[in-house]
Amino acid sequence: MRTMRGWFRDTTGGLPRTFWYLWTGTLVNRLGSFVLIFLAIYLTQERGFDELAAGLVLSLWGVGGAVGTTLGGMLADRWGRRPTLLTSHLGAASMMLALGFARELWAVAIGALLLGLFAEAARPAFGAMMIDVVPERDRLRAFSLNYWAINLGFASAAILAGLAAEASYLLLFVIDAVTTLTTAVIIFVKVRETRVPAVAVALAAGAARPRGALRTILTDRVYLGFVALNLLGALVFLQHISMLPIAMGDDGLSPSTYGTVIALNGVLIVAGQLFVPRLIRGRSRSHVLALASVVMGVGFGLTAFADIAWFYALTVLVWTVGEMLNSPSNSTLIAELSPADLRGRYQGVFSLSWQLAGATAPLLGGLVRQQAGNGALWLGCAAIGVVMAVAHLVSGPARERRAVALRPPAAPAEPVTVVRPPAPQAAEAAATVPTEPVGSATDGYAPEPDRDRRAAPTR
Repeated sequence: MRTMRGWFRDTTGGLPRTFWYLWTGTLVNRLGSFVLIFLAIYLTQERGFDELAAGLVLSLWGVGGAVGTTLGGMLADRWGRRPTLLTSHLGAASMMLALGFARELWAVAIGALLLGLFAEAARPAFGAMMIDVVPERDRLRAFSLNYWAINLGFASAAILAGLAAEASYLLLFVIDAVTTLTTAVIIFVKVRETRVPAVAVALAAGAARPRGALRTILTDRVYLGFVALNLLGALVFLQHISMLPIAMGDDGLSPSTYGTVIALNGVLIVAGQLFVPRLIRGRSRSHVLALASVVMGVGFGLTAFADIAWFYALTVLVWTVGEMLNSPSNSTLIAELSPADLRGRYQGVFSLSWQLAGATAPLLGGLVRQQAGNGALWLGCAAIGVVMAVAHLVSGPARERRAVALRPPAAPAEPVTVVRPPAPQAAEAAATVPTEPVGSATDGYAPEPDRDRRAAPTR
């Protein structure tokens, strides 16, 4: 019992209050994330659109998301994290309802485009705010806790969405909008702005930041290399949404079996993610990311040999372990590679890699599967995992050097004055000197008592 209490204290204790408000908002929002899970089914079965039209709508969601992450990152740095989050959540809730009531294909398409824009615009601002409020030493467990909330909410939403859809598909949109608005209220009432003005950051660093933010990012080869590796990993990871159900269907397995198998991903993360930070704490992030890439590649590679439900379930469990190792190390590294005055835009560029993977992974997976076969697709995923592992090991030292260079300088230590006892002769002479009366005109000024010169912590 004491061990469990100590583990809980080590995992959750000492994190800023603002983090827990953001964590609560994440959980509430994910609990109501119904629409994207069932959007394809809603468009084809409820609205009667064909597969091509449904694919167009989903693609427009991705296009809106790509624009939203870029715009959201810029606004988070220039306008502020809090107003960007509030605007994106209010816009997403409005578009959620509009999409639910839309009837014509053009209206549904525009609604999906705008919904993707507003929903994804919140991601860079949220990530930047998390980095702002959580000290570097606590970011690993903070991001792990947030990732745990995301998966707990997603796993619960998948179950609740099925129940809501049986009553009314419109109820999916309404509940999703309500939870999004609830998150906006939490941010409005409990969360303050955390952005530090660029001038203050430049002064703290001792040098001015180059004026062109886009130029700064495009010339940051270390960071862009890291984003490129994430894009490769996302192309592999997102095959579980596009090609895995098709492969299981070819083996005669039902959609419900696919749902059960893929649910193991969320269950394993919810059960084990809180223990991961303690396992990887103090270890080289490059080594952890390399191991995660290999494990994820092996998991997807085993799919080439799967033909029954339990084997598919085993593959999901294997690549989920790789996902659990990858996520917290990824998040902390992004935080340390992002200059403080450009955190929103750096987060936006990283989120853009996921949006690009979401748009291209189904196309590339389908093309490889059609031209080279099912086995080639999954063995190719394993090969990509090995390539990523080698790339992480090679590029890791440069990333760590950059992270060290971007850390704010430590506050200079105050000089310590050593008080020496007076010599016996000086002490005796001082004792024979008469004291002057208090308030004498010759005093000049009375020295103030020593004050605590430590700067108060800034918000």
